[in-house]
Amino acid sequence: MDDAIIIGGSFAGLAAALQLGRARRRVTVLDTGLPRNRFAGHSHGLLGHDHKRPLDILAEARQQLARYPTVQLVTARAESVSGAIDDFSILTGEGETLRARRVILSYGVADQMPEVPGFAKGWGTSIVPCPYCDGFEVAGRHWGLIWSGPPSHNHVRLYHDWTDTLTVFAHGHDIAPDIRADLARRGIPVVDGRITAIDHGEGHRTTVKLDAGAPVAVDILFAHPRNQPSARLHEALGLATVDTPSGIALQVDERRETSMPGIYAAGDLANPAMHSVTLASSQGAMAGIFAQQSMLV
Repeated sequence: MDDAIIIGGSFAGLAAALQLGRARRRVTVLDTGLPRNRFAGHSHGLLGHDHKRPLDILAEARQQLARYPTVQLVTARAESVSGAIDDFSILTGEGETLRARRVILSYGVADQMPEVPGFAKGWGTSIVPCPYCDGFEVAGRHWGLIWSGPPSHNHVRLYHDWTDTLTVFAHGHDIAPDIRADLARRGIPVVDGRITAIDHGEGHRTTVKLDAGAPVAVDILFAHPRNQPSARLHEALGLATVDTPSGIALQVDERRETSMPGIYAAGDLANPAMHSVTLASSQGAMAGIFAQQSMLV
């Protein structure tokens, strides 16, 4: 029996494995090899790894984990989790049953792409969600924002630290008159109508096509599609969740433990406030440490 099984081997999961491995705890990481940020050309804001490809950072992390003899990395999908604290059973897609005293869920979330031609193609390159991740590289240029609801108004204020040139695409949303007045006061044009297609040019250059009116070109397009957990294990376990503007997140306490004793969660799956590689790594380390401490005798 392992001390812990980690389901999801991206930044949060590997950070948890590192802490458990350094504590000489037996841990198995199950991973499908499909991290959320695999579409991004570079990862930004992670100290010591700024402007590296996220897949390269993960590959280096796996190599570093190889020096810990109690850590095992397995390419597999977890199909189910059952049992209770100190005796969990995990069934893999290959039909193998693994047992562990603790479980850490870090399988992340998947972005739900709108059915707009060109959106999925540009996701992570010319269409991005986070100015902290990608804003510096396109600072001072013409940004576009696809309106997604009330949080978009705060995004407008946030983007001002990076650019003074912003165009809002309503994309069928009914933007309240007082918000439109505030956008006008800030000198931010609102383009009404629905987006019918998105074309991508050199670099981040993007042309937004509409069902009425001329196309609008911007240097980078920001969007916040809804997301959902990449697996449904938490549903079968009946774990408590919290609603967020973009989806749901697992509810955890200050020790990263979920509503079921012995099951911890970290990364985008359990972060209702903000998604980032730095936060995922930090939360993964916390989940690993607290899971290890919960097994002390």
